Amino acid sequence: MAERSTWSLGSALRGMFQKPTIDDNTWDDLEHALITADFGPEIAEEMIEELRASVARYHTTDPKDLQRMLRENVEERLAKYDTTLHLSDRPAVVLVVGVNGVGKTTTIGKFANYVRAFDRTVVVGAADTFRAAAVEQLATWAERGGAQIVRPQHHGQDPASVAFQTVEFAKNNNVDIALIDTAGRLQTKSGLMDELAKVRRVIEKQAPIAEVLLVLDATTGQNGLSQAEAFIEHAGVTGLVLTKLDGSAKGGFVLAVQEKTGIPIKLVGQGEGIGDLTGFTPHVFAQKLVG
Repeated sequence: MAERSTWSLGSALRGMFQKPTIDDNTWDDLEHALITADFGPEIAEEMIEELRASVARYHTTDPKDLQRMLRENVEERLAKYDTTLHLSDRPAVVLVVGVNGVGKTTTIGKFANYVRAFDRTVVVGAADTFRAAAVEQLATWAERGGAQIVRPQHHGQDPASVAFQTVEFAKNNNVDIALIDTAGRLQTKSGLMDELAKVRRVIEKQAPIAEVLLVLDATTGQNGLSQAEAFIEHAGVTGLVLTKLDGSAKGGFVLAVQEKTGIPIKLVGQGEGIGDLTGFTPHVFAQKLVG
């Protein structure tokens, strides 16, 4: 993770763990750092309690031991969730959902690029048909990601019919993965979740849905999560994709969002480039976050 922000958890912890001994200030500083990094007060408090117990159990006063315990605590919490992408169906149909502005379109292009590195062919369905600009932007990113695209035949075409055509195209052309973009907001009177439910029903007549990935902007933290709660409640979300995870200033949100939703993080985006989306590995993330 590139350290772009002025404050980062990594640098805060480095200063803390370079001190000669663990003292009362260490615990205050650590709790403050965890809350600032968006772990949230409840998780931060839980972690401090667990770490205090570990330090007492091992009779240590060495901050380096505390750093290792913190890293293991973060990794253990993250590893409770299955981060595997389930893409073995042919075609593997993936619905990508989320509010507008979180980086859904760019994520689809990056995801296409990511799976193509594993020799998978990809078609993208532009089922966010209510915004003409969304279709054009998606086409650009699909091309960058090396994917084919199924566009609406006219502005405002029924999103479910575009999704249907995309899966049909994948089946007829032996394409491995069908990525379906969906609306984050509707200009019509029908409810967004009703629209998504219809898209799902139409797809499932042809093929099972392998994954429903909810895209969240990591920089918006808890606010972004509350905006996305309707998707979690109604869209059958199977995995999270965190975008804009460019530094460790908000790294705690990664843990907080999994614990609050019970949904695993499957992909993380750490930059603007086409290759900046990767699978989520708890061990690697904990190492980068804590040091």
